[in-house]
Amino acid sequence: MSRHFAGVFLLLLLFLSQHLFAQRFSSKSKSPRGSIYSINKKYSTFGVSVNAMNYFGDIAPKKDFSSTDLALTRPGFGLFFTRRLGPKFSTRVSLNWGRIKGDDYESADPADDLARYRYVRNLQFRNDIKELSVVGVFDFAQNLATYRSRKSVVPYIFAGVAVFHHNPKAQVPDQDVNNGNAPFPEAGDWVALPPLMTEGNSYKKVQLAIPFGLGLRFKLDERWDLAFEAGYRHLFFDYIDDVSGDYVDLGSLSSDLARALSDRSREVTAVESGETRQTGVIPNRMESYISTFDGNTYTTIAGYGRDAIDNIRGNHSDKDIYIMTGFQVSYVIPNSRFKRAKFR
Repeated sequence: MSRHFAGVFLLLLLFLSQHLFAQRFSSKSKSPRGSIYSINKKYSTFGVSVNAMNYFGDIAPKKDFSSTDLALTRPGFGLFFTRRLGPKFSTRVSLNWGRIKGDDYESADPADDLARYRYVRNLQFRNDIKELSVVGVFDFAQNLATYRSRKSVVPYIFAGVAVFHHNPKAQVPDQDVNNGNAPFPEAGDWVALPPLMTEGNSYKKVQLAIPFGLGLRFKLDERWDLAFEAGYRHLFFDYIDDVSGDYVDLGSLSSDLARALSDRSREVTAVESGETRQTGVIPNRMESYISTFDGNTYTTIAGYGRDAIDNIRGNHSDKDIYIMTGFQVSYVIPNSRFKRAKFR
């Protein structure tokens, strides 16, 4: 899947670069008098966006990049500045904030043979994303004149690069199943997962992404536009949900809280809803092992919660994705050199 998204991005980038080069070459090849897009026709826009945030990764309904659970959609907001460079090409800088969410209990169907393992796994997370992106925007309808003559409806595509900050969190259960069901002092709290190293690995909170997608922009009046846009963010790492590899020896983790959030398969209730999980789906075959790290004995459901062959917690071969879909409202800022023609 990573190669698929990289290929799509490269095609978009090639498409944008070819058309930008063609525009610049055309502009240079004409005399100043015959120039079709002079500097006084360029303009900028400033706007805000309201977005719906979704996620695809290891905690998802199906093993398909298009899979998402609309019930787990969360809001996002953004600010952006766009500079028009040619009849069809613009650059855009955006600052976005949004939340993504995943929950095995909510999205994994226990009646589905492929999803049952994830239902028993019972992991969940939420993550607040703060993103700064720079993209190139290519319009399929050109405007050779000023902003006043822009088209009423313009389809477009975009691609670029983004840097974002993230910090996945999980909700603490009421009881510690690894410690005689002792109550957790943090029960119900959302705690940051990176410091707990639930898979024995550390990862950075600042990461790179490739944003790309498409949109449809509508001219509302002389200065205002409304757009609908859908974009993917392809990532280069697999821990936006804190899930990627295999289970580890629970004794290797640093605290009772880390052990509880590493293996949640034995929890009787869903942590957020408080609903009782379908115990008939959860295997009753238990395994006990003595940790080679702390010497303690841990009991887990067979296939979960220990460092063993086929005890898989996530799939590190497919990188995570988050999806941003929403509406944008923008205001046109004319070039200071542009002046309306005077009629006498």
